[in-house]
Formats: sequence, structure tokens, C-alpha cells
Amino acid sequence: MTHPTHIRRDHTGDRPLLLDLFCCAGGAGRGYDRAGFAVTGVDIRPRPNYPFTFIHGDALTVLADLIASGEIRRYSVIHASPPCQKRCALTVGTNRSRGWGGEHVDLVAPTRELLDASGLPYVIEQPDGKADVRKDITLCGEQFGLGVLRHRNFELGGWSTAKPKHLKHRGRVRGWRHGEYRDGPYVAAYGAGGGKATVPEMQQAMGIDWTDVREELTEAIPPAYSEWLGRAFLARTTVVAVAA
Repeated sequence: MTHPTHIRRDHTGDRPLLLDLFCCAGGAGRGYDRAGFAVTGVDIRPRPNYPFTFIHGDALTVLADLIASGEIRRYSVIHASPPCQKRCALTVGTNRSRGWGGEHVDLVAPTRELLDASGLPYVIEQPDGKADVRKDITLCGEQFGLGVLRHRNFELGGWSTAKPKHLKHRGRVRGWRHGEYRDGPYVAAYGAGGGKATVPEMQQAMGIDWTDVREELTEAIPPAYSEWLGRAFLARTTVVAVAA
């Protein structure tokens, strides 16, 4: 499939439109907004804290409807963070040891299929683990001077950019490990107890101030990640358009 490489501006306003699927509270959306996009988020759960235009619904159904109606052509690029808890490094070991996992879904493959059908460039985001995504870009909080490590992998569809250097970590993630407490410059922004970060600590560490819901914070990516991706996308497509 041939993917477009120019920025469409066949919509109201000066900013290219970005569709933020499985948007949760808007960590990715905030970064893309800072990069220069107008953002529309989609999530199956109500997200009253989401700071941009929001569609309440199943992300894949909404995407399929946009493709069928042709409305998808209003957008320039799609970001998707499909759930894949059964393959996440933070959960796969616990799930196996306790016999869990049956209730978790892996939506990466069906998401990619629809993204390819859209004809638009896209980003699929996943945490470290066994999710079936290309690790075209891997980002870490240390690359942005953040108080979390929060490694995230990104598969780029229909576009590419240079992979940034993964910087050496400055120390450990603070918390209890195997009965031993260890301090460090990073907080654990997931779960609760065991020295995990408080809500204010997670907000500060990730640069998120518009939600104080723990579940939303533990699922969010720091906006610095998607801002970096958004700026890389805009820089690349601008260069391609000028060259054409």
C-alpha cells in the first residue's frame, strides 16, 4: 500500500489533524498538541479529563467507520496505543505465575490491519514486552530528563525517522525489590504500594498535570515522547513535500 507523505490541510484551521486511538487521559495527545497537531481522541471509556476533542466509542469501530465514510481523509496521521496487557513485560510474568491472562486482549494485529487500510501514516505504541510490534523507535524518560524510565516502543507505518540514542540510566527505579528497598532518581509510575510513586510524584515525573486519576497516570505515556514523534513526523513530511 502506498502511504501519503504530505501534510493534508483539507480541514478547518491551520493545524494538521491527528487521530489518537485508545487515547486514555491524553498523554500522547498532549505531546502531539505541543508538536503542532489538532488532536481528536477515541476511547471506549468516558475520559472527562481528556483535554482535546473526544469521541466515546470503540477505537477500532470508530476507525472502521471513518474509513468507510471517507472522513478519515480529514486526518494527517494516526496514533494508536492498543491494549496488550498479556504481552507487557510488567504483567506477563505475574499473569503466568497466577494463571491470569485470559481476560486480557491483544489488539495490535487488528489495529495494524485497519491502520494500513486507512492509507494514512501511523504510529503504534507499546510498552516493553512481547507485543508484536517493530521497535522502529524506542523512547525512555532519561532521553528527556524525566523522573521515570517508562520505556516505550513505537512502530512507524508509512514514514520513518532516525532512531535516537538510548542514554545510560542514572540509577535505579525507587522502590522495593525482593524484600530490599532501593532508592534512585526514577519513580515507579505503575501499580500501588511497595514504594510506588504517589499521584503527585507521577504527575511531576511525567509532566502530566490535567489528571490526578491514578489509573490514567499509570497507563499514560509522557507527553515528551509524542511531542518528539510529532515534531519528527512534521519535519520529515515537510522535507518530502518541498523535495517533491
